[in-house]
Amino acid sequence: MSAPSPRTSTPEQGTSRWQATDGRGTSVHHLRTTCRACTQATLHRVLQLGNQPLANAFLRSSDDARHESRFPLELYFCTTCSLVQLADVIDPEVLFGEYIYVTGTSSTMALHNQEYARTVRDRLTLGPGDLVVEVASNDGSLLGCFKEFGGRILGVEPARNIAALAASRGIPTVNRFFDEGAGHELRSTHGAARAVIGNNVLAHVDDTQGFLRGAAALIADDGAVIVEVPYAREMLLNCEYDTIYHEHLCYFSVTALAHLAQRVGLAVDDVQEREVHGGTIRVWMRKQPAHGARAREMMATEAANGLSTLAAWEEFARRAAEHRRSLRLMLEELHGRGKVVAGYGAPAKGNTMLNYCGIDPTLVPYTVDRNPLKVGTYTPGMHIPVLDVKTLLDRAPDFVLILAWNFADEIMEQQQAYRDRGGRFIIPIPSPRIA
Repeated sequence: MSAPSPRTSTPEQGTSRWQATDGRGTSVHHLRTTCRACTQATLHRVLQLGNQPLANAFLRSSDDARHESRFPLELYFCTTCSLVQLADVIDPEVLFGEYIYVTGTSSTMALHNQEYARTVRDRLTLGPGDLVVEVASNDGSLLGCFKEFGGRILGVEPARNIAALAASRGIPTVNRFFDEGAGHELRSTHGAARAVIGNNVLAHVDDTQGFLRGAAALIADDGAVIVEVPYAREMLLNCEYDTIYHEHLCYFSVTALAHLAQRVGLAVDDVQEREVHGGTIRVWMRKQPAHGARAREMMATEAANGLSTLAAWEEFARRAAEHRRSLRLMLEELHGRGKVVAGYGAPAKGNTMLNYCGIDPTLVPYTVDRNPLKVGTYTPGMHIPVLDVKTLLDRAPDFVLILAWNFADEIMEQQQAYRDRGGRFIIPIPSPRIA
């Protein structure tokens, strides 16, 4: 298991040093010293998950492990604006230039996208000429739902391979990163958008203010910036430390998002809670002078529950360490009894958990996944082989550890044949249990 980085509890003030390079000698990693939302030097480290590989840097062969890079994975809390975040920043080209996560492999996400598109269409009364732009549009699964309504759509996707996949499916896609400049340029070439959507992307952005300024520049005066982000409240309450990985630079509460929106000339008009990804909030931002009633209500609740306190996140770290101990004990006990435990899924969050808990092929000899881009690879850090889903029935392990636990119901329903043969599932979050 990787030892925690021996750094102080706050980043060294006055520094923003590059700490690692790629094979060409180009810097790929630096350490922030100020909060990316409020710019204050009030970051306090609350959790160390050790030196970890990039969560989506799957290996093509076990020999690739010799060249595997690891970076500190540490969680910080800003005592000025309450944003929970990482201070270690990896070059986004390294993270997203090529990508292997696609949104179109889950039936849960397909239903979510259909509901999402209907809600946006109805709330904004979108017409045939109205433009909907999705930033980090991935394979175009969500925009495809808008396309069915007959509106204008445009995807903005930085991963070259995923942008090409979306284009091949008939989704107009611009292959670039999104920032303030991109917002102005896209408005000049495509016109103002009624909706700019960013799902699980705002958390990936180091320059959060620049990203939202670009989105604000792109929308029409009666438009909306709509983002979905994992909710920090659910992460805190359910000990979802596996949500933390280098791609996820921020972990948002409504309070932190409201502070951020104000700084770029927007206000949080509404907030909707969704169960997807272990607890998500859909946040509607508009060009208006004040936050909406629902946003103010949620901020008050967050304050009452201590979500915006340093002490709450220090307790979160203690619970994460206890979870690591409990999960390892369960797996070691099953291994000692001669039981075989396979994994299900190879999500980024699963790799955080595997590496933090030190779960290697001795305890979980393989995992399975429906994403063909991952099958045949090895997980980062622990180097567990990723096999096709049909392997579960072929090999019939005694237990299956659901690494993609946010889709546990869907997975267990799909694998009813495995259960009928006596197979059991382990759901790791919020605490390890056998289902």
